[in-house]
Amino acid sequence: MTDLERRYLRLLRAYPGEYRRSRGAEIVGTYLDLAAPGRRWPSPADAADLLRGGARQRLRAAGVASLTPGVRLAALLSMVTASVLAGVWGTTELHPANIEWGVPHVGPFVSIGVIAWAGWLLAAIATAVAPRRIARLTIALALLLTLALPPLAAVLDAFRPPLFVLLPQVVLGLLALALPDRPATAIRLAPLLSAVTAAAATEYLVGMDDGLIYYGFTASRFLPTVGGLLLVVGALLAMGLAIGGDTRGGWALVTLLTPAGFLAVPALGDAIDPIRGDVSFAALATSTIAVALAGPAVLLLTILVRTRRTPSARRACPTCGARS
Repeated sequence: MTDLERRYLRLLRAYPGEYRRSRGAEIVGTYLDLAAPGRRWPSPADAADLLRGGARQRLRAAGVASLTPGVRLAALLSMVTASVLAGVWGTTELHPANIEWGVPHVGPFVSIGVIAWAGWLLAAIATAVAPRRIARLTIALALLLTLALPPLAAVLDAFRPPLFVLLPQVVLGLLALALPDRPATAIRLAPLLSAVTAAAATEYLVGMDDGLIYYGFTASRFLPTVGGLLLVVGALLAMGLAIGGDTRGGWALVTLLTPAGFLAVPALGDAIDPIRGDVSFAALATSTIAVALAGPAVLLLTILVRTRRTPSARRACPTCGARS
């Protein structure tokens, strides 16, 4: 046995035991046939492919095969939501005269937040026209720009969007990395069209109300509304798909609880500390921690419950339950 074959067999442990016994030799043989002469280690692409396949088969054997398609559906809704927010915030960044009196701005923009919003708009464009790998790299770049804003603002002593605006954008972006590999044209265009529509609507509203801002009151009321709409859309999709016996929508809805919860942090913080005029940092921090723990916990609990309800014979079959 060569070193390369041995290492492929180690990666094959990602698959369920029964699947390895029935198909393992065939899978490893295929990779060995395609490997370049003299190669001693699996390529990163092969390793990732084996790990993804193993995770997919384990979910299928556990009766939750629709989890992955459901997460991809949630990723699409998250990317659309992130693009909408980028369109809204990016447009308001162009109107520094509209911010509260006494709040500094950064040149022709409200804050350095324009860097992140430009990155997200670029990600929406890449999602529409670029290959999936480039689109994911662009989303990752937008995530890095968003995460860089707080330390960059501290170094430059510049104004930035509040953390309760940036944090849900990061969570939405992390989920958006799970976008489908080969989506339909309508799906590819959805984030860009949503961003353009949101930007145009925001520009119109700013023209009607020169007090439209995204610091403090406006964002703390707007973001929970967006989170609620995200859950409503997810629930409607879940019900529509369930009519045809497809549970992807249900998994997507459970997955979306986490980003929707982060969008609702200002409202949750206000519920924790309703006496103060502004939501306190302690209330926002408490709400953020609660959402960060509760959202993934609900998803994990749903997986465990669904797995326990699956008959053992069905779990043992790697090709059964494809729509479970």
